[in-house]
Amino acid sequence: MDTLRRFPLIVVACVMIVSAGLFFSPAALAGDTWGLWSGGTALRGANIHQRLVYPELDGTEYLGSGPVGPPFTQADFDRLAALGANYVNISHPGLYTETPPYQPDPAVVENLDRLIEMAENADLFVVVSFRTGPGRSEFTFYYGDEGWFPASYINNSVWDDPGAQAGWAEMWRYTAERYRDNPVIAGYDLMVEPNINEVYDIWEPDEFYARFGDTTSDWNLMYPEIVSAIREVDPTVPILVGAMGYSAVEWLPYLEPMGDPRIVYAVHQYAPYEYTHQGKRKHIPYPGSMDTDWDGTKEEFDRGWIDVLMDTVREYRDVHGVVTAVNEFGVVRWVPGGAAFLTDEMEVLESMGMNHAIWAWHAGWEPYADNDAFNFLFGPDPSKHVEAPGNELLSAITSFWSKNYVRPSTFR
Repeated sequence: MDTLRRFPLIVVACVMIVSAGLFFSPAALAGDTWGLWSGGTALRGANIHQRLVYPELDGTEYLGSGPVGPPFTQADFDRLAALGANYVNISHPGLYTETPPYQPDPAVVENLDRLIEMAENADLFVVVSFRTGPGRSEFTFYYGDEGWFPASYINNSVWDDPGAQAGWAEMWRYTAERYRDNPVIAGYDLMVEPNINEVYDIWEPDEFYARFGDTTSDWNLMYPEIVSAIREVDPTVPILVGAMGYSAVEWLPYLEPMGDPRIVYAVHQYAPYEYTHQGKRKHIPYPGSMDTDWDGTKEEFDRGWIDVLMDTVREYRDVHGVVTAVNEFGVVRWVPGGAAFLTDEMEVLESMGMNHAIWAWHAGWEPYADNDAFNFLFGPDPSKHVEAPGNELLSAITSFWSKNYVRPSTFR
């Protein structure tokens, strides 16, 4: 990458076209971050994940002693960049408190400032993605799994409270104003995985919208207000929006586009969940055959299946004339054929010109190391809890990251 930085931009463009087989719009080489999303696959990277620390639940070591954890260091970001990633999706607590009066939490703001600064030092683009905020806690992601935390920690009031929804708009206005001149910001993801459908145990989009369309639970009514708040202070920053249903592909057609021309409609791709999240004792292979749609009949499960799945995304963007991306995808590291699955999936995404960020890049924080199901640095052997250099999962991922040609330092 250092060699490429010494070349004129036109040479960089030629190298990119030859190596990736895609054409990128001139905007992608002229400092317009929208071109990073609209001109073909330009961003390939990983998610990092943090949440608020609850000392009474977490102690003072597991997630660190700070207000947000696990703690990341400059070395964590530098290593991610050294492996070839040019983009980090910071999946982070929102900057406003979860309970009224909704206002900035200085400790959380300081933490995000620090993460963005470290990403900039590592020459990585950043998408800021808010997991929590007014009326929404981290524990909404663990609904139905209250065995390790009190059920009282779950807060989903945003879907019933117009005041909390207004708080999300204010939180994003504040965020956009704070970071609008930061050169590494490549976008804002408004809410990580809207999921009120799980509270009602509704997994069919038709059923959900027949019951909750045009109510406060309708994300199609809430997210445009957030977009408008951001646009009041930053008219050009790319904005990412995922659908209800944890932003799964099958929910994308129910996400109603709005007129803003700089919105990326994003999906999280973990289908088929029974494969990507299978337990250590299961042995569902890829490629192979499995019941991918819960109808009692097995289907061929291979690259062709992935390609058909993504037809939903192709149709959505063709019908609406919009840009799409996958800012979360991945497998637990021990799935049989995981490297082949990830390779086929990334090839399909790149054939569609979509940016992508894998779940997840882990902090080097030792007390948190046992949370390693998605830590591809450890390789596919579930009994190994140390790094396995050159393992097949890591090699599959970095083979795509090696195609990255643009970084903040070459983009300005």
